[in-house]
Amino acid sequence: MAILALQSAASGLTALNTQLDVVANNLANINTAGYKQSRANFQDLVYIERAQPGVENANGDQRPTGLYVGLGVKVSGTQVNFEQGAPLTTNEPLDLMIDGTGFFQVQVQDETGEGGVAYTRAGNFARNSEGEMVLANDQGRRLEPGINIPDNAESIAISPTGIVSVTLPGAAASQEIGQIELAAFVNPAGLKQIGENLYVESAASGPPILGEPGSENRGSVQQGRLEASNVDPTRELIELIRTQRAFEMNSQTIRTADETLQAIGQLKR
Repeated sequence: MAILALQSAASGLTALNTQLDVVANNLANINTAGYKQSRANFQDLVYIERAQPGVENANGDQRPTGLYVGLGVKVSGTQVNFEQGAPLTTNEPLDLMIDGTGFFQVQVQDETGEGGVAYTRAGNFARNSEGEMVLANDQGRRLEPGINIPDNAESIAISPTGIVSVTLPGAAASQEIGQIELAAFVNPAGLKQIGENLYVESAASGPPILGEPGSENRGSVQQGRLEASNVDPTRELIELIRTQRAFEMNSQTIRTADETLQAIGQLKR
């Protein structure tokens, strides 16, 4: 009956509302350094089986098709697209971009991430009051392993392999003060998103594989650059229009099913 159409259309509206939320978040983060675009994946729900395919009749002929009525749709999950974002040249010494795969590591609370570590593609770093390299956001997450830059450093150089060097007053040569490590994952799409442009390890992502930039297929580090958000505004706007049209069609299904039920109710009079 039309009641199934109402239920299916209602599930469609719910799923499309989630899709709209995902698209809106992508567009809101179009200027967030290192942000990765997400998409909503859909799957159909269970089916009512009213007739099985292959059933034989009295003459031995088989039914070529079955009769199944689906019960709607749901969002099966969100999938993050880790495609490389465009490089933004800033010429700031602590702005870093990973050219390739990998994540920077930053310190978080132990209850937030496994071992108190979270991962990010954002490379907008700064120095805190103690000279430590930290993310230039509202929380100031410390880079892991920690790197402390002397107050009197005249210049900072970071090599593609992550070696951090500084030039001190009166010194003829630069001095190495630390090594940036990158983390890689077998399934980065399985990382858990916790906000602040951070990800934490999950059972789906697998444990982090640590190493120096440029080694074992990890990307290299580029100083004075940031990785822009990989959100494609044109594609997101197209997705926004498709979502709106699908929402309208499901709304029309509800109206039609409602009118059908009203007609059935009037048959009793």
